[in-house]
Amino acid sequence: MRIGLAQTRFPKSAIEGLAIVKQMIKQAHLNQCDLVCFPESIIPGLRGVGYEIDEYDHNFQSSAIEEVCELAKEFNISIILPMEWKDDLGFHLVAFVINQNGKVLGYQTKNQIDPDEDFFGYVPGDGRHLFEINHVKFGISICHEGVRYPETVRWAAVRGATIVFHPQFTGNVHNPEFFDQAMVCRSLENNIFYASINYATESQKSTSALISPSGERLVVGQKNVEELLVRDIDIAEAHRLLAKRYKPDLLK
Repeated sequence: MRIGLAQTRFPKSAIEGLAIVKQMIKQAHLNQCDLVCFPESIIPGLRGVGYEIDEYDHNFQSSAIEEVCELAKEFNISIILPMEWKDDLGFHLVAFVINQNGKVLGYQTKNQIDPDEDFFGYVPGDGRHLFEINHVKFGISICHEGVRYPETVRWAAVRGATIVFHPQFTGNVHNPEFFDQAMVCRSLENNIFYASINYATESQKSTSALISPSGERLVVGQKNVEELLVRDIDIAEAHRLLAKRYKPDLLK
């Protein structure tokens, strides 16, 4: 499976966010990617991290999904599209999964909200989901979840996920080594691939990276560089030994 990690610039608007997504999908297609994943809330951008963000517009968000679905079908590529979304439960940060036929398979909500995000009306989701594309099972853990709540990754790994995608925003943090090593921990403690996708920003201290099931950094993005990281992975390498030996009953 060839995956693309789209380390993009931060969008100045929802319209630009969609334009960035469309541009990167085309680039991923030219690189013959089977799947491409974007950073957290690429449409319209993430609130509370130092940028002015458009007001939520459900009609625009819905039409953006439709356009991305058309591109997925046109270019025969699967897409993980993180964005803001309102449903019956409230206002969420989510990641939509769209397969190569342009079908929406569902979305993963961000269930563990960062304390800094409490001021924007986000409602945490209440469930986790496993997705499958081309016989590859994967999970999604969004930003704060994947770094500080390792059980969000374990949940997917024990249910057969061989890769977990981690759309995120990490800017000018004082301890970037913590974030970088957390990626390695999530892969190594489950023996799965871990794909973390960050924005390219001037204050960026931690970059996008793909980690192997043995904890090796297979590809690492450059700081403050907008780029598509492309890598072929052999899913058979994700043997999930440690995940399969997990015994949750011991924690009761």
